Amino acid sequence: QVQLVESGGGLVQAGASLRLSCTAAGRSFGDYVMAWFRQAPGKDREFVASSSWASTGTYYKNPSVKARFTISRDNAKNTVYLQMNDLRPEDTAVYYCAADYKGSYTLMSDYEYQYWGQGTQVTVSS
Repeated sequence: QVQLVESGGGLVQAGASLRLSCTAAGRSFGDYVMAWFRQAPGKDREFVASSSWASTGTYYKNPSVKARFTISRDNAKNTVYLQMNDLRPEDTAVYYCAADYKGSYTLMSDYEYQYWGQGTQVTVSS
């Protein structure tokens, strides 16, 4: 069992940066693929980025996200981060942290992930 709590969202102007954090309570954080998803109003939840459970790799939704966002994790702190630079209005969404026990970090479907945080709102104004 893993409990996830996100923080770091807020209201920013286009071009600004934010760093989201997700802290996990539970054992063996290092055994979980950690991912960020987001859901904009009226849209389905979508994959943003993931970090492998062995800290051997990261994966991103597409090159545009990879160019602006960076996922990282600190297993000693049971925390995964999403550094978001050059934010755009289309990045506005609720951002969710998710965990998958020893899964494949290249899977982008939300049903692959067993544990979810409550979400943190990111709003980017133009």
